[in-house]
Amino acid sequence: MKVTVVGAGGNVGSTVALTVAQRDFAKEVIMVDIERKENDKTFYPSKGRALDQWESAPVHGFDTKLTGTVDYKDTRDSDICVITAGVPRKPGMSRDDLLEINANIVKQVTGQLVKYSPDTIIIVVSNPLDVMTYVAYEESGLDSSKVMGMAGILDTARYRAFLAEELEVSPKDIQALLMGGHGDTMVPLPRYTTVAGIPVTQLIDEQKLDAIVERTKKGGGEIVGLMGTSAWYAPGAAAAQMVEAILLDQNRIFPCCAWLTGQYGIEDLYVGVPVKLGHGGIKQILEVDLNKKESELLDESAASVRSVLEDFKKLMNK
Repeated sequence: MKVTVVGAGGNVGSTVALTVAQRDFAKEVIMVDIERKENDKTFYPSKGRALDQWESAPVHGFDTKLTGTVDYKDTRDSDICVITAGVPRKPGMSRDDLLEINANIVKQVTGQLVKYSPDTIIIVVSNPLDVMTYVAYEESGLDSSKVMGMAGILDTARYRAFLAEELEVSPKDIQALLMGGHGDTMVPLPRYTTVAGIPVTQLIDEQKLDAIVERTKKGGGEIVGLMGTSAWYAPGAAAAQMVEAILLDQNRIFPCCAWLTGQYGIEDLYVGVPVKLGHGGIKQILEVDLNKKESELLDESAASVRSVLEDFKKLMNK
């Protein structure tokens, strides 16, 4: 089994690659990124990181071969491609600037990937996540079951970690569901959150739970505030978990950014919902019962995602 990670010269992409390698279910991981020129010197971040990680194989005890490259020909016949390429928003850069730059990157990357791996499955991590997943879907020509975004696993991981800390329990015993767009409009669902099967609402008071939900919504910003840059360990691990579920046909139920065609009353939009991941990608989109408040929050989140998507379409047709 072959996995390609684009943007692997960066922190998120290299973390995806190393996590996949350490789990040792793939035969090889191809790490792709552009070369970097600095002071008349040329550097190859993906090659350097791949070599460094491969040299850790005897210590960590894995056989998955890691190879760095700048040539998409090396990605040929990849079973899964993870796209982490893109630029972070910089001072003075508008949202439209970020949309246009990253959309062009994701579009170019996707075209190269499907050229050499026409039957691949694509997982998008680049931001803004929901729109970039749509860009990859449109450019790839693949079935929507083969193009998805990683957001919900990361967001629920943060939610579960915060709950574990508050309740002083193992995060392994916490299961949670979160829906909607990736960002401040995400919709955590406490009704579907359990600790070893016990509803979390029986273990924590409403005020503390609301505070944890709000912290989850701003989880990415909290990391940026502490480090001055975006997170990479948790996002990388989350994307790797999706890769594992698909390649090993685990039929795992995860919240992922998926193309909706009427589910939850939402059409033609990439939004975070629970899906079954296994061989071939998204096997099923699950529709859980939502109460009136939850439905309204999901509708608001979807409207926010659609607004950004419409702005993007106008921008690209300027």
